[in-house]
Amino acid sequence: MKLLILNGVNLNRTGMREKSVYGTETLEDINREIAAFCAARGAECEFFQSNLEGDLCTKIQETDADGIILNAGAFTHYSYAIRDAIASVDTPVVEVHMSNVHAREEFRHQSVISEVCKGTILGFGKKSYILAAESFLL
Repeated sequence: MKLLILNGVNLNRTGMREKSVYGTETLEDINREIAAFCAARGAECEFFQSNLEGDLCTKIQETDADGIILNAGAFTHYSYAIRDAIASVDTPVVEVHMSNVHAREEFRHQSVISEVCKGTILGFGKKSYILAAESFLL
């Protein structure tokens, strides 16, 4: 099993911005933990982060992964391009968020990508990614 872990806009700043929301570990730290979790279960991970919407769409369309774990960041709330890219492929996608977006600003309560995803996991910090990986590996 191969999983693609996609991180969108501003997630490259994880560990440096809004530490009370996202924690102090960097995205690289989190990726290492995800990779170790998956490797222990015989799965391979590919990681990709971009602040560019089109790069994320292209990665979704061109992946050979068996599943995608996607934290689209703020793109979640308005990117019909990412929504359409997900809908255009057969690869299942699990939407993740480290924070509980429903306990934050009103604009974060709406996701335009949820309806084309296999599921959504949110509010468990970096463990949201692990739970998403587990959903593919069970």
